[in-house]
Amino acid sequence: MTPGRWEHFPHDADLGVRGTGATREEAFEQAALALTAVIADLDKVHSLEEVDVACSAPDEELLFVDWLNAIVYEMSTRQMLFSRYEVTIEGDRLRAKAWGEPVSVAGHQPAVEVKGATYTELQVGRLADGRWLAQCVVDV
Repeated sequence: MTPGRWEHFPHDADLGVRGTGATREEAFEQAALALTAVIADLDKVHSLEEVDVACSAPDEELLFVDWLNAIVYEMSTRQMLFSRYEVTIEGDRLRAKAWGEPVSVAGHQPAVEVKGATYTELQVGRLADGRWLAQCVVDV
């Protein structure tokens, strides 16, 4: 099966983040990488420190938005960027680990600040080929 991947898609003044993967968890991880890549070049972010992230929601689409917003919160409060994620989903609960490092303006050259994930273009589900998709627009 094709490995997971992330990408951006255009949306008016904001930007869409999309992740695909063999599992729902992998799609969430890839979308989180797309979120980080909105801010900085992923190749410049090192996975030095581990942070635990948890959230819950009544359905998988709301869980995805909560997941991305939890990452935005962790980035903001810890002044960090993350370049690796490991997600586990059980029922309506998501547990994850994010690895990254403190933001360095000189080293990371952050382009924008992501304010949060939105419900615009929100979609979580299986594609025709059986892979998972997770996407939404983020407010920048």
